[in-house]
Amino acid sequence: MPTQSSKATGPGKTASQPQAPPPSRAEHARSVAESAVDLPVGAVLEVSERVSELVEPFTHRAAAERQLKSYRTRIRRTAKRTERRGASARRKAATEARQTRKRTERRVRKAFEEQTSRAQQLVDQVGDRVAVLR
Repeated sequence: MPTQSSKATGPGKTASQPQAPPPSRAEHARSVAESAVDLPVGAVLEVSERVSELVEPFTHRAAAERQLKSYRTRIRRTAKRTERRGASARRKAATEARQTRKRTERRVRKAFEEQTSRAQQLVDQVGDRVAVLR
């Protein structure tokens, strides 16, 4: 919870501490030059640490074999998991397609039966009218 002394000063209020003067051109140039040197040095150190982490398990044969076995196991698990997900998605898609096909067949069959029934009614009506005219 903020205290009274940690509140930011709003517009129109002055801070209790005096502001530092802006850096001179020489100080700014020195800062930019330091950043230009620090960035690649830091990158080299980071890469060096990561390479040593990668190489460390392979310094002894037994450790390397254990690490490779671990990698194989992890890859095998990932492949099995991926295969299960693919099979599950395939089964789900096949089920949805089958359900959609059955639903569509039912709709078409119902519409066909309705139209056939309606056509039979019309044929019967025409037959009745023709019989009356004879």
